[in-house]
Amino acid sequence: MSNCTVKKQKMEESALEQLKKHTVVVADTGDFNAIEEYKPQDATTNPSLILAAAQMPEYQQLVSDAIQYGKKLGGSEEQQINNIMDKLFVLFGVEILKKIPGRVSTEVDARLSYDKDGMVERARSLIALYKEAGIDKKRILIKLSSTWEGIQAGKVLEEKYGIHCNMTLLFSFAQAVACAEAGVTLISPFVGRILDWHVANSGKKSFEPSEDPGVKSVTQIYNYYKKFGYSTIVMGASFRNTGEIKALTGCDYLTISPKLLGELSKDFCKLSPALSEKAAQASNLEKVHLDEKTFRWEHNEDQMAVEKLSDGIRKFAADAIKLENMLKERLKK
Repeated sequence: MSNCTVKKQKMEESALEQLKKHTVVVADTGDFNAIEEYKPQDATTNPSLILAAAQMPEYQQLVSDAIQYGKKLGGSEEQQINNIMDKLFVLFGVEILKKIPGRVSTEVDARLSYDKDGMVERARSLIALYKEAGIDKKRILIKLSSTWEGIQAGKVLEEKYGIHCNMTLLFSFAQAVACAEAGVTLISPFVGRILDWHVANSGKKSFEPSEDPGVKSVTQIYNYYKKFGYSTIVMGASFRNTGEIKALTGCDYLTISPKLLGELSKDFCKLSPALSEKAAQASNLEKVHLDEKTFRWEHNEDQMAVEKLSDGIRKFAADAIKLENMLKERLKK
């Protein structure tokens, strides 16, 4: 890295500009004012990002609009809060779509992660709200947890309703294989959280980007999908540093926080693709098939993935509850 500079040289392109030539860059934020600066193709949100954005002064009108919507529909407090939450997620999505040419990802409540029918119903409700706002479902990716139930919900939504899905909280190769076999539109393997687990549970506290366990996981998934002709998009997510991002140059999509997008825009290192279809074809991976029993066993064999999936669901659920409590207080006013 010593030959890299953060000082812009004449006619040189930033790492972000170079990355965009090989990979679709996605902004990982609910703060849509942060999106314009970096001109991503798509954007992703989750309950934690919406919770953070909903507390910012500049987005209070969206919160008020969602609360008015919930009050108008009426029903019990629980029904009103559910309606307000869905409306708030959609209002953020609508505003984000004004700033990007592509798609926005909107997440189904993580508390439904083991309820296939509940996820299908909630996803269809979100798509209906987008339709009311004049947004075609082609511009929406519904985010679902990559549990067995979530993956099967994704399969139903894609096949029966033509609703595109983004399978999130993906940590194991078994999850990736099951998603490919279900024919979902996109997966989000979590690079940084995989690294976090290995730092916390091994004697090694730092990794070179090419040896980063999260980078290696996404590389294996990308190679498997390309070698066996799966159309599901691989979108690396949850990055801890720009080294991880650069080491995945060439991946289909990468979703990146505004902070790391900013660092990449000021970095003038030369980038070249680390992932390619040609390399994938040359890999020695073998095709596997996973029914439910095999999926559950293979996923369970991966201690990191089991712990990070359950932890991720709990954290998204906790932030959804915090957001609900905030909305309940506003509803009483």
